[in-house]
Amino acid sequence: MYIVQIASECAPVIKAGGLGDVVYGLSRELEIRGHCVEIILPMYDCMRYDQIWGLHEAYLNLSVPWYGGAIDCSVYCGWVHGRLCFFIRPNSGDNFFERGHYYGSGDDNMRFAFFSKAALEFLLRSNKRPDIIHCHDWQTGLVPVLLYEIYKYHGMGTQRVMYTIHNFKHQGFAGADVLAATGLGNAAYYFDYARLRDNFNPFLLNLMKGGIVYANFFNTVSPHHAWEAHHEKEGYGLGHTIHLYQYKFTGILNGLDYNIWNPEVDNFIPAPYGIDSYEEKANNKKALRERLLLRDADKPLVCYIGRLDDQKGVNLVHHAIYYTLARGGQFVLLGSATEKKINDWFKHEKAFLNDNPDVHIELGFNEELSHLIYAGADMIVVPSNFEPCGLTQMIGLKYGTVPVVRGVGGLVNTVFDRDYDQFHAPGDRNGFVFFNMDNNGLESALGRAIDLWYEKPEEFKKLALQGMEQDYSWNIPGDKYLEIYDLIRYKYPSLL
Repeated sequence: MYIVQIASECAPVIKAGGLGDVVYGLSRELEIRGHCVEIILPMYDCMRYDQIWGLHEAYLNLSVPWYGGAIDCSVYCGWVHGRLCFFIRPNSGDNFFERGHYYGSGDDNMRFAFFSKAALEFLLRSNKRPDIIHCHDWQTGLVPVLLYEIYKYHGMGTQRVMYTIHNFKHQGFAGADVLAATGLGNAAYYFDYARLRDNFNPFLLNLMKGGIVYANFFNTVSPHHAWEAHHEKEGYGLGHTIHLYQYKFTGILNGLDYNIWNPEVDNFIPAPYGIDSYEEKANNKKALRERLLLRDADKPLVCYIGRLDDQKGVNLVHHAIYYTLARGGQFVLLGSATEKKINDWFKHEKAFLNDNPDVHIELGFNEELSHLIYAGADMIVVPSNFEPCGLTQMIGLKYGTVPVVRGVGGLVNTVFDRDYDQFHAPGDRNGFVFFNMDNNGLESALGRAIDLWYEKPEEFKKLALQGMEQDYSWNIPGDKYLEIYDLIRYKYPSLL
């Protein structure tokens, strides 16, 4: 099968979050299975060019229709850790992708509308006719719209679209200018509630809604989050649209790349280990303490790794630090804040706790250090307000670092409470879960984890090993995506 991924990120060359990891990891899994996969990306000025091998111009003078004229583009080609990627660079004064950042411009809707248009124009002009076009998040929500309203009439009538939503919170809103720019035109047609009109603002187009309506199939990144988006507030206003198209909607849990996140082969940790050599984990704990100047004592070490924002439950992350210290434990935090007030808050905490030998706060992100923290910590807290999938808890499981999570989204699909889970046998349980978004909820789970570490160390080890035994690789998600690809190619080849 010939599959083209169209996305705004692909790790490690372009990564702002989990989207980049998924685009790379799924593409790699599909290629391992013998399928041909290519990835189309924007050519940002700030991406990691050192992660691209053999970058060269592959298509000159790609003329992309835009408003009443056209924008000339160059398409570059290179290999990103074995994945064949095409990078679209507009030669325009708009400088769509020369902003020094991936997201955050006031015209993001136009930037990515152009990218969606340019990606399809590139496929058309280069005579690439993939079986499946797989696009991601609001940034490429216009791809299926453009394909089925314009490009299918120009020789692309057999292409089928899979649309993956990684975060419903960011949906991409636009006005009629996007229709004029991309050549869709006919504002009255697209401002119809049944097409792109936002469910709550009749004067806005919703690009994510367009992707849902026009794609042959769409999904989000865990089964439980699919239910939340459909029935609860996590759909951020798209619940009714999901309900209308539920026959082509599902949740597929993201996978984890065990070539990168695997303590048996991890080059960033001093003492590799696995299920049969779990005792070596203690040497990584010692190395982590030495690196961060923590005291070497018989204490549980709890960590948090990730963004510091409301989605991630930043208030509970803060409470977890002081609760762990009150219980005689140690805490390591590695994370970057998305808002100034949160960053200032944790800078204050860092200064206040600077001389405490049982806590270390590292603001920012350090890939090498994150590996050592996963390997050295006993527990990892993931107290998210909402979590479409989550990778940190999966990494924690692989590293024998017991997760303590809130029961939302993909966390429910991957972490099963040692004491109270009613759906998994005791031998399949792997962590601790709480549900209330408050301090008491966090303490109910983290307290049980710390108690088990102190009072029943062999039981704690057994729980950690059970987590290490579970498979959250791309193997199962790869099967599920291929099933859907075949479904939309053969069972109902065209929905529009």
